Order: sequence, then C-alpha cells, then structure tokens
Amino acid sequence: MSRVPVFILSGFLGSGKTTLLKRMLLASHKKGLKPAILMNELGSTDTDGQIISEGSNDILEKLLDGCICCSKKNEVVSCIENLLIQNPDVVFIELTGVANPEEVVDSITEPQLIDKLYVEKIITILDSENILEYNSILAADKVIVETNRRQIEVADMLVMNKIDLITSSKKEKIEKMIKKHNGSSPIYYTSYSDIDVDSLYVNLKPVKRKTMMIRIGKEKAVHHHHHHNQNSSFSRINTISIPIKQVTSTKVIEKFLKKWQPNLLRAKGYVPIKDQTLLMQSVIKRTTWEATNYEGDYYLVLIGINLDEANIKREWEQCLVVK
Repeated sequence: MSRVPVFILSGFLGSGKTTLLKRMLLASHKKGLKPAILMNELGSTDTDGQIISEGSNDILEKLLDGCICCSKKNEVVSCIENLLIQNPDVVFIELTGVANPEEVVDSITEPQLIDKLYVEKIITILDSENILEYNSILAADKVIVETNRRQIEVADMLVMNKIDLITSSKKEKIEKMIKKHNGSSPIYYTSYSDIDVDSLYVNLKPVKRKTMMIRIGKEKAVHHHHHHNQNSSFSRINTISIPIKQVTSTKVIEKFLKKWQPNLLRAKGYVPIKDQTLLMQSVIKRTTWEATNYEGDYYLVLIGINLDEANIKREWEQCLVVK
C-alpha cells in the first residue's frame, strides 16, 4: 500500500502559514489530489480553521489549545488516523506558531502511522518584517527561543515572507541569521506566501490503495480535554478570547490592541464593522482587515507574553462605552 505524503507547515505567529496552506490546497485540487488538513491552534477559538474551511469541503481535523505542543502524542495520532480513514492523497499539518516540527514528525513514526505516512517536506515560514524584533522580545524565554531555532534548523525549505516590507540591509541580517542555523535548505523570498507551489507537487500523484481500515481504540476519542504540563513548547505565551457582542470600528479595535504592546504578539478574529463582517489579523504593529462571508459568533483572540486576562477584558468593556 502506498504511503501518504505529509507537508508540515511551521513558523512563528503571524508568519503566513495559513496563506501558504490555502495556496497549496488550491494547487492540490488543480492536480486532482484529495487533500486532508490538520490545523493546530494555541487557543480554543479556531480562526485559521475557519479561514481554510470557508467555501471548501476539504477534510479537516482541528487540534485546539496547543495539543501538538504537549507530550500527549495520542492527540495528534488519533486526528491523523481520522484523516486517513477518508483516503486523502496528501496531508497538510499547520502547526501553532510556537510548536516544534520535530514533535509532529515523532508522532508520525508511531507504530500505527509509520507504514501509512511519510514526511514530504517541512516548510518553515518566516515573518521577515518582525523576526528580528521577535528574537529581541523573546530573548529571555529560552524555551521559545529554542523552539524558533529548531523551526529553522529542521526545515527542508525556508520561506522569507513579507519581503516587500523590509529593507535590503534587514534582508541581509535575516539571511545571516537563517544560514547560521540552516545553511543547506533553500530560501524562497515572497510576499503573501506566494511561492511556486506547483514545484512542490512534481512527484505527487493520487495514492493507489484499497480503502484504509484503521481501528481507533477507546483511549483515542475524537474530542479531548486535557491540560498542558510544564514541558509545553509555548512557555509564557498565553491566549485570550474576547467575544464581541456589538458593532464596533477598526479604529476602536486597533487602539485597543495597541495598549498591549509589546507583550501582544498576535491578534486575530471576526469583527462586525458597520454592515459587514471583517477578518482582522494583527502581527506586532501591523493590522490588516479583509471582507469575509463568516456568519458565526464575533470574537477577538489575543496571543502574547504573560497577558493579563482580567485587565484586558476589563479594558475591552470600557471600549464599549459610547462616548
């Protein structure tokens, strides 16, 4: 039986992993390949999964609350087994921004998966605009620094994204940093994660096999509830979800986010603005807005270092007061 290729998308918060995944899914469909996706989010709110599933019928499994980052590999294994039951031709795994790709590769070598999958490529996407600033902000957190370094070291392919937002001198500094940790893997320079994804599919064809039968034991339920231990990859980084109950404005949101810098690393969510719903994504000091057909509950997700949840939610309530 042919094994299914796996692409692992790695990279720090807001680097452009989901944008690249969307491009790769489109290329899969054009080539007649049936893709399956495992999405991993730090928090309990699934913004990136919603972006991928919007207007798509692709096979999708979600691991929320950073499951891939902890030592309970059964979480990853059971989700991949659920994907394989549906006979995909290729599997994409998008990690949280602070997950170590090695941990996922280790999961794929578990006895129940090793004969069914193989790693085609580990692709690490780098936020060229903010990567050097991240290194400075996170310097005191050895766990995160080590994880980010390993994301570069183990990559088969490195994507320097947002290249249009940096100077040539900054580009040289980033290249020097990358080559210090990984001097052998190719570097691609992009904006909006726009690489030649077709080149990644040269050797991929629909998998020929009989219907795959996988027995999932009782200990591997589809829905999981657990707590991370001290070995979690994301260390001091925490996630706060804020429901939005009324129409607001881009100005209010951006002013609110600015209050929590430099501890705030990433923010995203679906926000009601006037008569439409916008997808908001913020990385460090840059915030973008995009029209969407999203029809679910409105919310903001903040990801940062030691964010004070009680204070942030209290300040948000103050923002709602009409002045």
